[in-house]
Amino acid sequence: MVENKKCKREILVCGGTGCQSAESQKILENLREQIVKAGISNEVKASITGCFGFCEKGPIVKVDPDNVFYVKVKPDDVEDIVNEHLLNGKIVERLLYEEPTLKKKVKRQDEMSFYKKQYRIALRNCGLINPEDIRESIAERGYMALGKVLTEMTPDDIIKLISDSGLRGRGGGGFPTGKKWSLARQFQADQKYIICNADEGDPGAFMDRSILEGDPHSVLEAMAIAGYALDASHGFIYIRAEYPLAIDRLKIAIKQSREYGLLGKNILGTNFNFDVELKFGAGAFVCGEETALINSIEGYRGEPRNKPPYPAESGLWDKPTSVNNVETFANIPAIINNGVDWFTSIGTKTSKGTKVFALAGKINNVGLVEVPMGTTLREIIYDIGGGISGGKKFKAVQTGGPSGGCIPTSLLDTPIDYESLNAIGSMMGSGGMIVMDEDNCMVDIAKFYLEFTLEESCGKCTPCRIGNKRLYELLDKITKGKAEEQDLINLKELAQIVKDTSLCGLGQTSPNPILSNMRYFRDEFDAHVNGKSCPAGVCKDLLNYQITDKCIGCTRCAKKCPVSCISGNVKEKHVIDQDKCIKCNTCYEICPVDAIIRK
Repeated sequence: MVENKKCKREILVCGGTGCQSAESQKILENLREQIVKAGISNEVKASITGCFGFCEKGPIVKVDPDNVFYVKVKPDDVEDIVNEHLLNGKIVERLLYEEPTLKKKVKRQDEMSFYKKQYRIALRNCGLINPEDIRESIAERGYMALGKVLTEMTPDDIIKLISDSGLRGRGGGGFPTGKKWSLARQFQADQKYIICNADEGDPGAFMDRSILEGDPHSVLEAMAIAGYALDASHGFIYIRAEYPLAIDRLKIAIKQSREYGLLGKNILGTNFNFDVELKFGAGAFVCGEETALINSIEGYRGEPRNKPPYPAESGLWDKPTSVNNVETFANIPAIINNGVDWFTSIGTKTSKGTKVFALAGKINNVGLVEVPMGTTLREIIYDIGGGISGGKKFKAVQTGGPSGGCIPTSLLDTPIDYESLNAIGSMMGSGGMIVMDEDNCMVDIAKFYLEFTLEESCGKCTPCRIGNKRLYELLDKITKGKAEEQDLINLKELAQIVKDTSLCGLGQTSPNPILSNMRYFRDEFDAHVNGKSCPAGVCKDLLNYQITDKCIGCTRCAKKCPVSCISGNVKEKHVIDQDKCIKCNTCYEICPVDAIIRK
């Protein structure tokens, strides 16, 4: 961060979307007011920063150089932080994180189990710098890699370095970045384009958004490097309009970079010209596919194109185009600054470096994590994620978003890399990781993800447009207890056909949740079809609500029932009329003595 000789301490307030929604901006304002009021404005500086990743415990306030990490801070807590910590040197114990495994408070970020196994490369500056001040980025080696390539390296040198690093696309496909750049370089044209894919559409995913909110300059710098390597002078960042904070910070970063001569004409006094433009997407999941994205930038419907030709030959406006996602770009400056040997020392033989995951679902520590490739699922879920919330049993983890698969307990020791995840019927994807517990129905989960991809299909090809509709109808039939054994056979066969024959990655991967769930949780499918029951108690058409002898006759269930199907006298066991029950779950949720069961 920028050196300030007058300031002995800097207070960093998380300015990510999640923390801002929980009043982190008000916390920052209160801090600045209290610092002035205490007369220590020459000694203490309060700044906004990017996402710390520990979203479950936000808003987060960190005091440097003390490295004291306060969690779940509220605007009213600011006075105590200033008066106790800053003025009297006394840590505010009640705002410290309590480590569940140790049953004690920890004050330092590096002492928390959530961070111990992380290795931040793409997220290296998130939670460290003010993303709205280019000077702080420069102080943390920002644009140093760009200066190096412009003055010391040829385009071929850059492409060789990225190829040797083994960096693979972090958007889901895992295609080697150096190879993609090399293909685009070999085609000659009067104009070439660099595109950053920031169309992050997976449910529960927020990796790219957090990088753009916390360190936009790393992406701009990488795009300029790619432009120099590929002889491109113009770049586009295709970002969904639902990311207003990321958009605002990108606009600030682009403006500042131009003012500092790091974007635009004659960058750093050379004859290299490169500029970046923002293009907003309307939230179509299919536009994460690079040719659909290109169509959208051109003003057409977001539909994938037939390939070949690939974008490297004929992409945006029929010109050679290279498309990489946010996280891929965020790795580029670090690789150039630190060297190939450094990067290849991290990860596995075929999957180098780190991967960012959005850890969500039935997990204690919801948040953003970055770990070396090869880290096991068990380490992420239990060592970093803190285990399953509510003391429940782990059932599955979904990786790769709607395009991925669900991984059972028996495979928790699988290392996270492209090949290992593909081998067990899932995929890396862009980095969504959703944890499920014993209360999740795996048939319902498959139906949920298929409903999402069905809704997001562009409809261009028949297998995806019609095949996914038929798949959804089969799953709906199963969850309603109306399916027969032949429907399970049809479900599996049709899923494989859709996977093999769809035009683009959306359709080709949409059956993955079905296939993986049938592979690892076949007993649940059989229970729905043959037993007409849902073991997890989720599919309401297969449920019956019954009142047990635990009932104390408090009448709460009868009073709240929307269809008045529960009867009984005060202090006597009540009864549910099964013919009237609409299975709304209200009685189950409000019973104070757990006297109602679903089966």
